[in-house]
Amino acid sequence: MAVWNVIEHDELGASAATWTESSISASYDHLCLKMSMRTDNGDRGYWLIELSGDTTAGNYSWTQLYSGVTATPSADRATSGCALSWTTGVDATADTFASAILWIPNYANTSHYKQMVCRSGAENATTTNNEWGLMVAAGLWASTAAVDQITLTPDADFLQYSTFTLYGINGA
Repeated sequence: MAVWNVIEHDELGASAATWTESSISASYDHLCLKMSMRTDNGDRGYWLIELSGDTTAGNYSWTQLYSGVTATPSADRATSGCALSWTTGVDATADTFASAILWIPNYANTSHYKQMVCRSGAENATTTNNEWGLMVAAGLWASTAAVDQITLTPDADFLQYSTFTLYGINGA
């Protein structure tokens, strides 16, 4: 049976340009980050992830399947930076936050690159393009280093009351 251990739970008391969890112990099998976010972007926004302080965009890549930009589901891929989730912007319905779940399996293993899988929904009470979104994304960090830090940088500040809960999972 899997055991979920809360490593950190943060609720922002004010707007923030980034969210970081550092000094992550290597004593778990996997990491899971659950988020509820709203940003200062007008429409729907996104965030970029950096692991273990690695800011070299070329060390990250991602693939996305999404809906909400237009009425037609779409896919995208990039080999620089890592955008895995959308966020709800300030033009969305009041007090509405995006939700996302990010998995980093085998994060402490030092013999392979790190994979990430994220699913997210940028909520809004509209069907207007670019004002809501659903996404499933996969990312890769081309490093064999163990993940000991996670930094999320949104395209516009995370707003007050955004929450981030990081779990260490054993036995799964």
